[in-house]
Amino acid sequence: MIDWAWIADHAAPIAGRVAQHVELTVIALTVGFALAFGLALWSVRRPGVKALVIGVTGVLFTIPSLAMFAAFTSITGLSLLTAEIPLVLYTLVIYVRNMVVGLESVPADVLEAADAAGYTPRQRLFRVELPLAVPLIVAGLRLASVSTIGLVTITSTIGDAFGGLGFFIRERPFFATEVLVGALGSIALAIAADLAFGRVQRRLTPWAAEPRQHIDPGRPAMGEAGAT
Repeated sequence: MIDWAWIADHAAPIAGRVAQHVELTVIALTVGFALAFGLALWSVRRPGVKALVIGVTGVLFTIPSLAMFAAFTSITGLSLLTAEIPLVLYTLVIYVRNMVVGLESVPADVLEAADAAGYTPRQRLFRVELPLAVPLIVAGLRLASVSTIGLVTITSTIGDAFGGLGFFIRERPFFATEVLVGALGSIALAIAADLAFGRVQRRLTPWAAEPRQHIDPGRPAMGEAGAT
């Protein structure tokens, strides 16, 4: 049974935890995107390193989140870095794979036409390759956002200051109302983020149909990262 009086009395703390959850997620998604973009370009321009980059990011993705947070607690203490570093690392495999596949999916004849038109490598990247890769890049962003929102709930294990909505799940696990506020709030944020990025994707690529998620059948599903 939900205690609505408790929710009303704790509206301000709940709003604060929602804001903290969003902040932790946005930082991880932004930093992860920047790092992954560089790694993806490096992989596409130098195919010899692609297997290494994807392999390393894939291994990081398989490390249980509790173990990752615990390991960084001993290095960086109870700080924002301890919360953000694992969150950023978990986004890399999703971002890198989708970016690499998106950039590599640009037809060779389109690239040749851009070169023939006198485009510099930088102009070709921003005017030709990235616009055509946008569907898969945004699909990766959607998946990474949902995964990260879920993982942020686990940051409460390193301290109440970084728990987001996970604070309510961990504080009193036998008080159903508080657990539901944390769990359902996280689910609502994930759904809202997916819908928002889906709209962005459709606006950026009105010519494209909804892309299929790029998941290698030989690898575990992306959404299962560090959930233990």
